[in-house]
Amino acid sequence: MKLSVIIVNYNVRYFLEQCLLSVKRACLNIEAEVIVVDNASADDSAQMVSEKFPAVKLIVNKENVGFSRANNQAIKEASGEYVLLLNPDTIVAENTFEKCITFMDGHAEAGALGVQMVDGKGNFLPESKRGLPTPAVAFYKTFGLAALFPKSKTFGRYHLGFLNENETHEVDILSGAFMFMRKSALDKTGLLDEAFFMYGEDVDLSYRILKAGYKNYYFPDTTIIHYKGESTKKGSLNYVRVFYNAMIIFARKHFSGNQSSLFSLLIHLAIVFRGGLTLLSSLFASSYLFIVDAALSFGGIFFIKAYWENSIKYAEHYYPNQFLFAVVPLYILIWILATFFSGGYDKPFRISKILRGIALGTIAIAVLYAFLPNEWRFSRAMILLGAAWTGLEMILTRMVYHLIRYQSFSVENFEEERSLIIGKQEEAERAEKILRTLGRTGEINQSNDLNNCKKAAAIFEINELIFCSSGMAFSDIIQQIKSGGAGIDYKILNEGSDALIGSNSKEGAGDLYVAEKSYALFRPENRRRKRWFDVLFCLALLPLLPINIFLVKNFGQHIANWRQVLKGTKSWVGFSTPENSLKFPPASRGILHPADRMKSFQLSREELVAVELTYARHYSVRNDLFLLLKNYRELGQ
Repeated sequence: MKLSVIIVNYNVRYFLEQCLLSVKRACLNIEAEVIVVDNASADDSAQMVSEKFPAVKLIVNKENVGFSRANNQAIKEASGEYVLLLNPDTIVAENTFEKCITFMDGHAEAGALGVQMVDGKGNFLPESKRGLPTPAVAFYKTFGLAALFPKSKTFGRYHLGFLNENETHEVDILSGAFMFMRKSALDKTGLLDEAFFMYGEDVDLSYRILKAGYKNYYFPDTTIIHYKGESTKKGSLNYVRVFYNAMIIFARKHFSGNQSSLFSLLIHLAIVFRGGLTLLSSLFASSYLFIVDAALSFGGIFFIKAYWENSIKYAEHYYPNQFLFAVVPLYILIWILATFFSGGYDKPFRISKILRGIALGTIAIAVLYAFLPNEWRFSRAMILLGAAWTGLEMILTRMVYHLIRYQSFSVENFEEERSLIIGKQEEAERAEKILRTLGRTGEINQSNDLNNCKKAAAIFEINELIFCSSGMAFSDIIQQIKSGGAGIDYKILNEGSDALIGSNSKEGAGDLYVAEKSYALFRPENRRRKRWFDVLFCLALLPLLPINIFLVKNFGQHIANWRQVLKGTKSWVGFSTPENSLKFPPASRGILHPADRMKSFQLSREELVAVELTYARHYSVRNDLFLLLKNYRELGQ
């Protein structure tokens, strides 16, 4: 046996399916085995492998044992001269394995090899080649010097940015997403260290291979797609904590006393520093438009107030401080919240939704105004002028945003997708049907000429390119994505699959587009309404808690459920089956379930899934309220 390909999977069924399709093609001319270890996935990954890839050796764990331990399970059963650790969110070219084997056969000193990796947009992933994370290297990376001077031989050693990404080099550290190793080197160094649950195990193993007298190579003669590149993980505080703690384990294991202490100190500082940056950047990324609107609205009303005092009322301090610093911020908050719930912050931006939000907010302010004591009732003219300015400011802000990002003042039509599908007619029509099911209304063109898709993209001015992999080489798809240029989103439809897989954001991981995501429940406005309803129902339950001691079964669990819903980790009504709760947005697991309205029937697992999808397709707040009232005694289940 020449090669053993090992893939550890956890709840990424569609990505795994695509990966196995590419691996199957890459193994056609090689004596190879493929081993998949499923870490207790709940999305039917194991069933998919059994049905669609019967030649694959499948190991199904009853719990998530972590990346290292799962790989070790497979390595112990591997019989290949070479062992490849491969992530399930990757696509390999048809000749990737052959090229790697040829290189390793010709370099007896090579213990392991990594290849050039690009993300789903074709951008080079710097973690394809890395240096040893010594205390100095860790310091430069943690405090941003590596990012400021990526090509420096002093500061850029973490990602070896000074080495040409298109040339073969000896490197220290390889990525666990694609780690092609000589089995004899593994026998000498030992298996992955199971002290690393996730992250860091590739650093540790790469370093042990070097210490055993072998060399690690970065080999760019073949390119793979890795959807979830390192740049996509940094938006998570949990990632910061887990990754840097893994580095502490590595330091204690491989560095001497003083070095280890210094490294551990740097890592603890890094956790605080990077964690703070991650939190701030996350908050800013999710709320910068709210902040801009609030600041500009307040500034505009400040000048309107000054003009009104000096030119209309002829009294310099006509409005007291509490108006400007208490009442005005309250007005602005109401306008922003009303606009948010009207969809004015959803992309693509819609002027009608902004105006509707301002109008609803103004009505709410008018109602509030009627209940305020006289000393807090200020000029109604300021409410109307403030509303007019805030609405105008919001529209102008979106226009400037579009001018900077899209070189256009057009607010409403910038995100209309113009798609080009490349593939055989039958597959192209299937891809178009999926797009239409997802609610796509933009222009969709088809072509079967892969070699001229860049020209076709320019002719049709498309911003989305979809490849139908049936009858098409993955190596050609990868090359087209690498050379496609900015401004285009790429997706792939694989034979026998109903999912489009792509990556539309350098900040996001791989994106999955399946027909179910067009259901009413997953539209942004309905997700907001559902969350708003959950919170309001929590508040409505507060005065009823003393009574609920007698009305609700299992009152203690009822309180626990109330907290979970208020925090957003669950919904009052949601899914019960892992097939749906894992596939769809966060907090989609419910206290009550759509099938609770059918308790008189014995439903199978498949029928439960179907009932929940019907609920998602026809979602309304009224249905949630009806289910809650009908099953009120079960709120503690």
